Amino acid sequence: MKKIIGKSLCTLAAACLMTAAPVWAENIKIGALLAVTGPASFLGGPEARTLEMLVEEANAKGGINGNKIELLVKDTAGNPEKAISLAKQLLEEDKVLAVVGPSSSGETMSVKKIFEDAQTPLLSCAAAEVIVNPLASWVFKTPQNDSSAAIKIFMEMNKLGIEKIAVLVDNSGFGKAGKEQLVKIAPDYKIDIVEAEVYDAKATDLSAVVAKIKANPAVQGIVNWSIVPAQSIVVKNIRQAGWQVPIFQSHGFGNIKYVEAAGAAAEGVIFPASRLLMADQLPDSHPQKALLVKYVKDYETKFQEPASTFGGHAYDAFMILEKAVAVGGNDKAKVREAIEGLHNLPGTAGVFTFSATDHNGLDLNAFEMMTVKDGKFVPYTGK
Repeated sequence: MKKIIGKSLCTLAAACLMTAAPVWAENIKIGALLAVTGPASFLGGPEARTLEMLVEEANAKGGINGNKIELLVKDTAGNPEKAISLAKQLLEEDKVLAVVGPSSSGETMSVKKIFEDAQTPLLSCAAAEVIVNPLASWVFKTPQNDSSAAIKIFMEMNKLGIEKIAVLVDNSGFGKAGKEQLVKIAPDYKIDIVEAEVYDAKATDLSAVVAKIKANPAVQGIVNWSIVPAQSIVVKNIRQAGWQVPIFQSHGFGNIKYVEAAGAAAEGVIFPASRLLMADQLPDSHPQKALLVKYVKDYETKFQEPASTFGGHAYDAFMILEKAVAVGGNDKAKVREAIEGLHNLPGTAGVFTFSATDHNGLDLNAFEMMTVKDGKFVPYTGK
């Protein structure tokens, strides 16, 4: 009789454990490699704050499929070597499901193979097209492509009758990749690059570089392609030299702090950007309007600083992961497949449609041309 009772109790205990198991929810570990400090903090700071805000909001609603999200932010300080070390830490020690970042193109390229080998989804917040072209199975990115930015700039130059230009780029991965696209695409728009210079991303004075290109009387316009504070120095030095040539910036100019750093010299700068910078001016019917207005309001209320397109890249990465994890759970392969299956998904950078051959999901339509007027970003309407 005792044996029967004992056996029954064991069976009951096992049944209780089986019933209770689903209550033990497993946290969803999401890593982030972001330049929170250092020269690229204009990128990584807003990205980290955005992720923290979104994770807090998601967990307040129960997380994803009832599982809370655990966010592990690692500060790379914009250093590719540090990004490699921290990437390995997230993968090998923290056992994360996926990673958002890095902030810069150089860092992303330094860790790209690591995530391919680890078969772990990486959603970069950097823009260089080489991040996703050639295609890497486990690597995605949320900013628009360099080639699209270059095309938008050249289309505007065609309208203005600008045919001969100077190209200035910083010596980061973003600058290198941007220069390659500008040189490749310029002939398609009958643009002749008559001067091309690379400057130190850590420079504090670039007047010598400016003087060199100013000496060429053929230059009708300038493209300054950068993601670091030095891009503002270029703008200041150009205007300090009394040169009123049209200045075009890349999509790496989409943080108002760059305008503040350049001061009055930034007036009239033209650049392609996400619609986040003109969210309140979009028609209510626009597919991005509601989420852009909400993100800008939530971010600026919480952090008391202007929202930037860079924080938007982290917003998009988290939104994409949230959708994919809801389908794939804690299975990395299923999450990767779910990302590739996302179509017509509005984000801050545009409306994303991924596929097995497109890990950016955006096209030329993701950009709007912007300019600086009275120290603020406004839509560019031409001259």
